[in-house]
Amino acid sequence: MIGIGGSTIEAELKAIKPTAHLVQPIQKEEFQQRMDKACILMQEQNVPALYLHAGTNLFYFTGMKWSASERMVGALLFPNGKLIYIAPEFEKGTIFDFMLIEGDVKGWEEHESPYQLFTTLLKENGVDSGAIAMDEATPFFVFDGIRSCQDSYTLVSAKAITAGCRMIKSEAEIAIMQHAMNITLEVHKAVARILYVGISAKEVTDFINEAHIKYGATSGSYFCIVLFGVDSSFPHGVKTPKDLEENEVVLVDTGCMLHDYISDITRTYVFGKANEEQTRIWNIEKETQQAAFDAAQLGNTCADVDNASRVVLESHGLGPDYKLPGLPHRTGHGIGLGIHEWPYIVRNDKTVLRAGMTFSNEPMICVPDKFGIRLEDHIYMTNDGPKWFTKPMHSIDNPFGI
Repeated sequence: MIGIGGSTIEAELKAIKPTAHLVQPIQKEEFQQRMDKACILMQEQNVPALYLHAGTNLFYFTGMKWSASERMVGALLFPNGKLIYIAPEFEKGTIFDFMLIEGDVKGWEEHESPYQLFTTLLKENGVDSGAIAMDEATPFFVFDGIRSCQDSYTLVSAKAITAGCRMIKSEAEIAIMQHAMNITLEVHKAVARILYVGISAKEVTDFINEAHIKYGATSGSYFCIVLFGVDSSFPHGVKTPKDLEENEVVLVDTGCMLHDYISDITRTYVFGKANEEQTRIWNIEKETQQAAFDAAQLGNTCADVDNASRVVLESHGLGPDYKLPGLPHRTGHGIGLGIHEWPYIVRNDKTVLRAGMTFSNEPMICVPDKFGIRLEDHIYMTNDGPKWFTKPMHSIDNPFGI
């Protein structure tokens, strides 16, 4: 196998030079543009107010990083662009410190109801009734608290606005994601080089984390799955991963976070010599991944891409549907600030593909009690059709095309 084995953890870590600093984070002007787009969608959909809860959506629109907790923290956005932050009174100073997009800050004391404050702010801003769009990630206790303290408003999902904005990535977002993907792909190549018979999944996982840090992704691996042999037939791993043996399938699925955006790449190959069945399934997986890419055309739907995967698999006697041996899950998922976000590449998602959408292409083939093959790269849609973030694997004998 070309590019597999022959190096050491120490040598590979020493060779890494930081590159994360070569791409810039999202700038304030873009956060404001996102707010403006949300306001346009609110006007078009007759939405009188939008609530953004602490976490991903609050950050996406306002640039404020605030982790969700047992206390209600968020922001109300009105169609005219007015923004009001809601937070505990004792946190107001910190809110101002974290604030990027300016807005009023309204606080509630510990013995007071933030839900009542929420309804008061709506009325003070001319919203006396109607359907209020709630961040779809709002915890139930907040939703229930608002619902229970008033009867003037109905609470509906804000997904049409939040997803409507987040699904379409800007050039700056795609540039960050491309850089993160490039880093993770280089980590994958290094992983292949450090393998030897007897290495543990933990040793590989630890190396991947440290390698991401060395490249400048300071939080290390955002996630990491390392599976050898029969363990690779379980898409998201096993309780106690086995050590590597000769002629076994190696599946590594990992990514990092760079300026809040996430990379996610899976590489699968054989350490040693691939047998006939491993080679056959690997080649079918590559053909299936390419078919999904070819179906990812502007105007087609997410379901079209998923169906294209299954047509190829069934032509080789795999499946049908989600049956094994075959593909037990969707073909892919959107990616951005979340590792799994809209759109989802699955047969019941009729979302039409548009320029700016980004999603994985990973039609894994699981062979029970033997192995699994997952080749995962991501696609970004352009005005000219689909483009790869990372070049797909070359062949089972030369997986990285060296």
